[in-house]
Amino acid sequence: MAQVNNQQQGKASAYVIKCGGSTLAALPEDFFREMKELAEEGFVPVIVHGGGPAISETLNRLGIESEFVGGLRKTSEAVLDVVEMVLAGKINKEIVRRIQLSGARAVGLSGADGRLIEAEPVPNAHEVGLVGNVTRVNGELIRSLADLGYIPVIAPVGLGKDGAQRYNINADTAAGAVASQLGVSRLVVVTDVPGILRTDGEGVKKVLPVVTVAEIEAMIASGEIYGGMIPKVRAAMECIQGEVQEVLIVNGAEPGILRQAVAEGSAGTRIVR
Repeated sequence: MAQVNNQQQGKASAYVIKCGGSTLAALPEDFFREMKELAEEGFVPVIVHGGGPAISETLNRLGIESEFVGGLRKTSEAVLDVVEMVLAGKINKEIVRRIQLSGARAVGLSGADGRLIEAEPVPNAHEVGLVGNVTRVNGELIRSLADLGYIPVIAPVGLGKDGAQRYNINADTAAGAVASQLGVSRLVVVTDVPGILRTDGEGVKKVLPVVTVAEIEAMIASGEIYGGMIPKVRAAMECIQGEVQEVLIVNGAEPGILRQAVAEGSAGTRIVR
């Protein structure tokens, strides 16, 4: 795994985790304890989280209409207010609290803080509204926090170049952009599944250790990957951009999974270009 800074010079070696807000909140205490131990050894995670279900639930409760176009949430100013409130407020702080209960130190941020994430409208903004693509990540801010031993927890809301307009950013593309800016070649996607499963000749489902993007598309087309697994693998593929060469899908509930993923890169399923 590429390092953000050289540990021999007393700097942290960061790795990037992408996780849904509900998944992270449901993880066992052992996961956060292991995260703390790795951070103490100099391997500081940078967490980029989503929170789609919680956003939808809040929008419904407030009576604000919301729909998806091509997998992106159609975002008006009213929807964006809720997105920012839920992501940067409720979910971000829940994750920070859970990390700090393990004894580690964490700082919750949104892309607006310190101009952490700059964005521009997506090409089909006329259809989806205030949804943005990442144009710049303030890597210096992330590195500084990691070097001080803090775990950055990032909510994917960004600002336009002039700092005035907010944008709702897909968490997977945000995670890929953060990892690429930090020079991280492998990104860890924490889910509630052990990886991509394939049925062998005896009808037994086994985790695929390595799979390419092209092979995944073929498996979706053939029906081998189906149902709720399709959005999980498509989300993981969204993270492969820039410097990111591979994405690891792991089940965060498995004991020792984080150390195995960070130190060995052999856990779950590796998706490679």
